[in-house]
Amino acid sequence: MKYEIFIAHRLQLGQGAQKGSPSLNVAITGIVLAIVVMILSVVIILGFKSEINGKILSLDAHLKVSNATLGIDDNYSTVKGTEVFKDLMSDSSLSTQISSMSLIAEKPAILKTENDFKGIVFRGVDDGYDWSFINAKLTAGRVPNTKSNDSISEVVVSKSTANQLGLKVGNDVLTYFIDNKVKVRKAHVVGIFNTDFDTFDNTYILGNIAQVQSINGWTNDVGNYVGVNLRNTSDLQQQTYALYSHLAKCVYDQRDTTLYNVTNTYRNNISLFTWLNMLDMNVVIILVLMVIVSGFTLVTALFMIILERIRMIGLLKSLGATNGSIRQIFIYLTQKLIIKSIIWGNIIGIGLALIQKYFHIIKLNPEAYYMPYVPIEINALSLIVLNVAVIIISYITLLAPSYIISTIKPSSTIRFE
Repeated sequence: MKYEIFIAHRLQLGQGAQKGSPSLNVAITGIVLAIVVMILSVVIILGFKSEINGKILSLDAHLKVSNATLGIDDNYSTVKGTEVFKDLMSDSSLSTQISSMSLIAEKPAILKTENDFKGIVFRGVDDGYDWSFINAKLTAGRVPNTKSNDSISEVVVSKSTANQLGLKVGNDVLTYFIDNKVKVRKAHVVGIFNTDFDTFDNTYILGNIAQVQSINGWTNDVGNYVGVNLRNTSDLQQQTYALYSHLAKCVYDQRDTTLYNVTNTYRNNISLFTWLNMLDMNVVIILVLMVIVSGFTLVTALFMIILERIRMIGLLKSLGATNGSIRQIFIYLTQKLIIKSIIWGNIIGIGLALIQKYFHIIKLNPEAYYMPYVPIEINALSLIVLNVAVIIISYITLLAPSYIISTIKPSSTIRFE
């Protein structure tokens, strides 16, 4: 063992009455608080991104297959679901990645009760639609039965829409579809959901695609687009390209006559994902500020440790120790303070994160943040990288201030009190 490490291990942070000196306690407290803030910043931002990303991927199709020829109205921009389904299932490499497919038609409408009205978008879906997320967010009732045209009027509405119009499960509400002429249909509310994602909740009601098809005069295999959900969304851009290439090949091989366009949810919700990416900059700013605070605290702590052992420095120099060796002793000694602070910082930071994760103590306004509480996602790799980075930066930060030892002369330490 190097003698510098041996001496550092034998030394204590403070001597006698100074063992718990206020300066060192303040230093440890400052570093612990900085680490707690960094840990909470990382897990909260990861939580926000995970929650919002998950909601977008659950409420919007991962991939949308639409007619590549843009139209001026719903009746023009259409796809035949049976053709798209057949094309997608013809490639085994694609079909094994697909978890669900649904023919979807959307149309603006107005919900009207005796006392109020609200503009919405009616999203009609077929029996292949994935209801799992909406099912998990139901506050009352059930999802519509889209397997039978006998339940064509069934809809599920958001809690905000239900509150505004005074609707409950079992109520009927008139739905005005505006086309070449106003067409009125009765909607029967069978469920109420609350996703806390007001971009969706304030816009959509969901029901049977047959309702929109009857309004537009379409056959039962026509819709605005086919929504495709994937088993793995880690590389949506590549999967989008693969799906588009396969559909284009079907046209080239004359197996299909319609040229399709394929978009993914990142492109369809680009403003939301841009906002999410901006949150990364906030984390970087917080981490930089906390590193700066920790750096100043460490430098102060190092100076205090040196002053407490200035006689020892003189003695070591008298015995022939070099400035570099003495610097290493005090850097190792300060590293003990850093490790202690990191351990306590992780215990407190991760502890607070776990409390928030499971008990949701800190609440949020869902209208502003898309969720009712501060979300937490604890990623072990991120925390390990954070802790390693703190240790490395702390060591580098201590190198320059440690050169003060070279200015200390053995003769002057004898008179130092």
